[in-house]
Amino acid sequence: MPHDPTAANTALAAAGLVAIDVHTHVHFSTRRALSEEGGARMSEMKEHFKSDVLGMDVRRLAAYYRERKMAAVAFTIDSLGDVAEHAPTNEEIGEAGAEFPDAIIPFGSVHPQRGKAGAKIARRLIEDHGIRGFKFHPSTQEFYPNDRVAFPIYEVLAEYGVPALFHTGQNGVGAGTKGGGGIRLKYSNPLFLDDVAVDFPDMPIIMAHPSFPWQDTALAVATHKAQVYIDLSGWSPKYFPAQLVQYANTLLKHKVLFGTDFPLFTPERWTADLEKTEVRDSVKPGIMLHNAARLFGIELPEPTGDR
Repeated sequence: MPHDPTAANTALAAAGLVAIDVHTHVHFSTRRALSEEGGARMSEMKEHFKSDVLGMDVRRLAAYYRERKMAAVAFTIDSLGDVAEHAPTNEEIGEAGAEFPDAIIPFGSVHPQRGKAGAKIARRLIEDHGIRGFKFHPSTQEFYPNDRVAFPIYEVLAEYGVPALFHTGQNGVGAGTKGGGGIRLKYSNPLFLDDVAVDFPDMPIIMAHPSFPWQDTALAVATHKAQVYIDLSGWSPKYFPAQLVQYANTLLKHKVLFGTDFPLFTPERWTADLEKTEVRDSVKPGIMLHNAARLFGIELPEPTGDR
């Protein structure tokens, strides 16, 4: 069927949302049961993180966010076939978006090394499975965002006007381990996205996370390039760099987006910590809801206060 997000946006607009979380991970399929080894690993993770929200599949994620009057951008990450047995597929996430259009905004993931074949996959996911954006992780997928190998995929995203969400900055994966688990931080410098924004002005770009140690670079790119946004996921707001808070309150108040990196943070934890920052009350409705709604074309009432 032709790409048309109108029905999904109508459902989101009618849901009485208080927030849109633009950054949640889905690690588990609804279709495949955990092996004994996978179940043991999940128990270890829950104990380590003191969390009872790890291990949700996309259906449980939908129920979790629906209960909170929130919508969640949900995705997995394409690792070129090196996929955990329990991981969901792009198609499964797209189906959940169709089943729970008031709670799930489905994103896909196509590894840039797939090149022209990846572009065909991206087009099919958009057209046939309602995928509304794509997640890229330069450090774990080991590519520079401005590498021309990714351009065929970007061309498809630009054609449909769907966002590309890029991990930026330091990486929690491998942190503190010998050699960082083989993860190279250099790929996630947000300056490479400046090139992408120039070459693909019709493709919205979301730079994920406070971009330590390149926060000023990220702010410069987002300020300079009209289609570039910043999501605030992966960090407790208590530890946001001062310059990020300053720009969120002023020049970028319409371009910063609520995101948790769920299940790393729950929405409750993230929003409680936001109250401990200098982020102005007048800009919080935009951060939590209205900025993302505009990005996705969801017609919601305009925020009141400082605009």
